[in-house]
Parts: sequence; C-alpha cells; structure tokens
Amino acid sequence: MSSPLVERIELDELTCWRVRTEDAELQVAQQGAQILGYQRDGEPPLIWLSNQAAYQKGKAVRGGVPVCWPWFGDLRRNPAEVQGMHEGGPLCPAHGLVRELDWELLNIDTDGPTVHMAFAVDSRSPLLPGWPHAAKLRLDIRLGEALQVSLTSHNLGDTPLAISQALHSYFAISDIREVEVEGLDGCPYIETLEDWQLRKQQGNIAFSGETDRIYLKTPSRMSIVDRAWKRRIQLDVEGSASAVVWNPWIDKARRLSQFAEDAWQGMLCIETARVMDDILVLKPGEEQRMVLNIASKPL
Repeated sequence: MSSPLVERIELDELTCWRVRTEDAELQVAQQGAQILGYQRDGEPPLIWLSNQAAYQKGKAVRGGVPVCWPWFGDLRRNPAEVQGMHEGGPLCPAHGLVRELDWELLNIDTDGPTVHMAFAVDSRSPLLPGWPHAAKLRLDIRLGEALQVSLTSHNLGDTPLAISQALHSYFAISDIREVEVEGLDGCPYIETLEDWQLRKQQGNIAFSGETDRIYLKTPSRMSIVDRAWKRRIQLDVEGSASAVVWNPWIDKARRLSQFAEDAWQGMLCIETARVMDDILVLKPGEEQRMVLNIASKPL
C-alpha cells in the first residue's frame, strides 16, 4: 500500500471511518469520537468491541474507547468540585455528557504512513444539559507504528472549571483469568466493590472475580501481559495520574447491555483517567491534555 486509505462507512445509524495503513486497521465513529476497533496485521485485535454492539444514534456503543467527560462514572461519587459544576436536573448520566453526541470532524490528514484524525465538541453548541459552562474538548487520534489518543480540555469561560474524565479503553485479551497487569505495584487504590476502601497494590494485578478499582498515583507506563497471545499491550500515558481497572466477571456480565454472557472472558478495561484527587481544575483560558499511547510488544 503506497499511502493510508481512509473511507467513510455507515454502521447502522452511525457515521464511521475505517482507516487502513500498511500494517494496521482502525475504526472510529463520529458519535462520541469513539474508537471502535484497532488491530495490527497478524495479531488479534488490541481494542475490544462487543459482538452485540448496537450502532444507534444517542446510544453509547459497548466497547472501543468511549470518552467520559465532564465527569466519570456516577456524578455523585465525584469530588464536590466536579459535582458543583452540574446544576442538577433529571439528566445526569454515568460517564458524562459527550459519549452520545456527534462530534465535529476537524480534519483527517496523512503524513507518510501516519494518519491523524481530529474531532471536537463545544459545550456551548449544543448546550450540555445541566452543565452551563464554556469549554471545548478535542480528541486527536494518530495511527502509525502505535496508536496515540490525545484528549484536550480547554476552559473558554471566565471562572475555574473542575472536571473528571477518562478514556474508557476496552482491551482485547485471550482470557481474563490468564493475564496480568504490570506497573501498578505499590499504588494506592480504591476498592469500589468493598465499601470504597483504600488499599495498596501488591505485585502485578491478577484476576479471579469481578474487578472495579480506581488506582491513584499511577505511573506513566502500564502493561497487560498476555502470555497466551504472546504479547504485551503497553500503555504509556501523559497528563494522568489515575486509572480504572475493570472487568464485570460472570454475574454482572449478565446484566450489561450489548454484552454477551461470556464476553467478560475476552476483555479488560484499563481506563486512563483524571478522577478522585486527580481531577482536572482549569483556570479561565487554560487547556490541558491527556495522552494515551497503545503499543503491541511481543513477549
């Protein structure tokens, strides 16, 4: 292939783009600026997408890399500064207000074998319900030898802006019972499944049941070690010191939408985040960027 190929496609109700380079393929939806899939040639997918995913307007797609903003998870579990940004009202969905919006496509360009896509959403148009603040959110996606995802928040108002956020990344794995996560040894974490107790990670993370943990003071590099697939998914981050590690396991999987009963075995979320004491507080006119680099390394 002499140059990357970018084509617009329709998946049911959603406008999407398929990007093909010499050795990788990427799919991105305009709704939520959500990455749906990423795979290197000769390997299993790196990004997991549910085989029951629904491509419907106004409905988040299960899998990929949803953008959670201007809060993460249940707003009521966020720090007071983030909660105070919301004026209340009936619409207060988990993971914020931008996952189900069509973002503006700013550009698609190529630089040799690298493809760059940029999307943006402005909180003033459309007005985000219950959140009357002037801000712009931009997502830059670069596909080359690895995949880089960059989320930039810009406070356009004249008062400080407090937000939490995450790149809610679903990773494809051989079997959750066989993989480990490296890089978080010694990090404090909140065990949300046991009264939000504060604990400390000892060694690598292994999985034997439902997992929903918020890790704090996280390093710039974490890895998913997958011996069955003989690879390491290496995650290098900037502008983030917190992460969420999640797998629903058996019982919760049965209650999730767009999720097969056995799908928990083949996926793991490590969510690059700014949550809890790592929330983002932007001064008037200030912008900050959070970057995730995803690379596949052989074991």
